Amino acid sequence: MKEKLNLKGVRKRVASVVLRPNESQDQLLKRFRKQVAKSGILSTVRRKRWHVSKSELRRIQKKKAIRRARRKQRVTR
Repeated sequence: MKEKLNLKGVRKRVASVVLRPNESQDQLLKRFRKQVAKSGILSTVRRKRWHVSKSELRRIQKKKAIRRARRKQRVTR
């Protein structure tokens, strides 16, 4: 995987694969998908799809923490 700098000087992850000898298109696609999943590109895109204010982000994180704590309590009983 290559890392490039964008105009602001921030590193961007670029997933790229090269066709190996005797490799089918399906295998190539599978390797590409695995690389994209491993790099976290899709999760970043999904997270940045909409703007979320800091207060909204804190509220969501607090809500998730409460759910985790409840689950943990339920499991330990």
